[in-house]
Amino acid sequence: MARDRSAMESAELTAVLEALDDADARAIIRGLEEPMTASEISETCDIPLSTTYRKLDLLTDASLLIEGTQIRADGHHATTYEVSFDEVRIALTEDRDFSVNVGRPERRPEDRIADIWSQVRRET
Repeated sequence: MARDRSAMESAELTAVLEALDDADARAIIRGLEEPMTASEISETCDIPLSTTYRKLDLLTDASLLIEGTQIRADGHHATTYEVSFDEVRIALTEDRDFSVNVGRPERRPEDRIADIWSQVRRET
């Protein structure tokens, strides 16, 4: 069981480091002051849309961004993205392993409901 946990922590560490090592991904994080669609992020950060989608995948896989849903009257809802952390700490443990701790701000109830809706939408 400890080995599985260590492997999961290692995968999380690798995902976070790879995401933060990417200049475009860092630009997206800096540019996301509020939830935005991929098109808005692409325009704000001056990154091609196809590249933006790849970087959004990289950041969401590392759990550094969360997806939400922008409800539109016409029924064509849009996926939005927002930064989901306020700090990242990399530490060296007593066992000389690296650990990562991603500090997350408290989520408001309406944000949690939106998260649930986004998850349902992805699964259907």
